[in-house]
Amino acid sequence: MELEMKIRGLLMDPTTNSPIVILKDINSEAMLPIWVGPFEANSIASEIEKLAPPRPMTHDLLRNAINLFGAEIHRIVVTELRDNTFYAVIEMEWQGSRMMLDARPSDAIALALRADCPIYVNEEVLKSSQNVGLVESDEIEAFQDDEEVEWPEELGDLNDYKM
Repeated sequence: MELEMKIRGLLMDPTTNSPIVILKDINSEAMLPIWVGPFEANSIASEIEKLAPPRPMTHDLLRNAINLFGAEIHRIVVTELRDNTFYAVIEMEWQGSRMMLDARPSDAIALALRADCPIYVNEEVLKSSQNVGLVESDEIEAFQDDEEVEWPEELGDLNDYKM
């Protein structure tokens, strides 16, 4: 079974200084942290904040190419967690055929934001990530309140990355 998720937060891991995207199940309090690269985090953050770059960035280019060829992005799915690495697919339709494109979750999420399509996670991925203990519960307690996350405060350290 797959669970529909939304982006609940984007923050920096204090131990590794790596960006983490926090996905939250839309029907429960379950959350999934996914470590991403700084460039992908920047791409996700800029789309959330609706900051338009002067020229298309990589994820904009991919969306534009998909649209130009007449394909439609239906959703992205985080499909697997293997050896502490997440795997995802981008589900598209082109000329009446459903296609799956292998992707890193960070790229798939950045593309999903641009295509305004839903984000899903395989339920087994969510269970596996909790068993592995990827994140201490107190590290994401800040995201368990009912208030929406204010992105500028959560993104503070991303400005340190130079592109």
